[in-house]
Amino acid sequence: MKLAWSHLYSWFLPKFSWVQVEVTSFCNASCLYCPQTAYRDVWQKRHLPLPSFQKLLPALNRTHLTYLQGWGEPFLHPDFFTMLALAKKTGCRVGTTTNGMLLDREKCDLLVAAGLDVLSFSLAGLDANNDCIRQGTSFAKVLEAMATLNRAKDRAGRSLPQIHLAYMLLRSGLGDLDQLPLALKGLGIDQVVISTLDFAAAPELAGECLPGDSPEDYQELSLRLENLRETAKGHGLKVFYRLPPPDGRLSLCPEQVQGALVVSGAGEVTPCVFTNLPVSRAVYAAPGGEVPYRRLVFGNINEQPLPAIWRQPAYANFRRSFFTGRLAEPCRHCRKLGSARLNN
Repeated sequence: MKLAWSHLYSWFLPKFSWVQVEVTSFCNASCLYCPQTAYRDVWQKRHLPLPSFQKLLPALNRTHLTYLQGWGEPFLHPDFFTMLALAKKTGCRVGTTTNGMLLDREKCDLLVAAGLDVLSFSLAGLDANNDCIRQGTSFAKVLEAMATLNRAKDRAGRSLPQIHLAYMLLRSGLGDLDQLPLALKGLGIDQVVISTLDFAAAPELAGECLPGDSPEDYQELSLRLENLRETAKGHGLKVFYRLPPPDGRLSLCPEQVQGALVVSGAGEVTPCVFTNLPVSRAVYAAPGGEVPYRRLVFGNINEQPLPAIWRQPAYANFRRSFFTGRLAEPCRHCRKLGSARLNN
């Protein structure tokens, strides 16, 4: 009878497109555009405890993708591989993003054996330009980490994990853009996702946001990215990008908050990584000027099951706000809400 009830109850659990889990907010790098660097004096460093992660497992059984990464380097967490194994047992796809500095042959072999589906590497330029922006990392070491992972896949005779590249395009890095396809050729990269700076944690970072305020800026960058995508095809690379449209806002969040969420290192449930930075008394540069940073949290998995938090009236009202136009405070200033649909 207990088993039958458990099976029946599972039908009423929500289904998620993805659940992003901030396994840690510790990092071994100091990227100039990262909130962790800008807010270093008030940043709260934490590992998500393994017992807290285990509370998520019933929900991950009905999740398409579990992403084990937030505002930190996931391989700093001492229980990362245990979390990976537990998530895979639920049947969902599992991915993570890394700066690549901690990957060696042993870790790559473990990732392949565990069945990690996606491993994304972060870059923000080529060669020395990347190393200057992403301080504490090395462009050359990232490429070597990709090669090490490819060798591990070859040894095991497996095609996973897919290698993705998360490329941060800053205004100061536009000069590297055209060289990107040739620099990444032959590295076994399945796809490159180019992002622009959505959250300017310090006033001086506002100038790095793209495309700009004018339709001409938008058209110029859009054309440049489209040319890049076509050139990349010739080198066997798939390139995806988003750009804020110059003439309005999207009615729905590109972070898919209607069917996805983020769990912080403290176990807090929040719509996206930008709505729950581990800081207090901070400001950021929004399109209209500097505004105080306000967190948006709907519950904690250490106190309530994830489905119960998801169904709370306050959380449901938040999701409905994208249809009514009465957005919550953090979302009103979000650059990402102006993003165009991801290119296919």
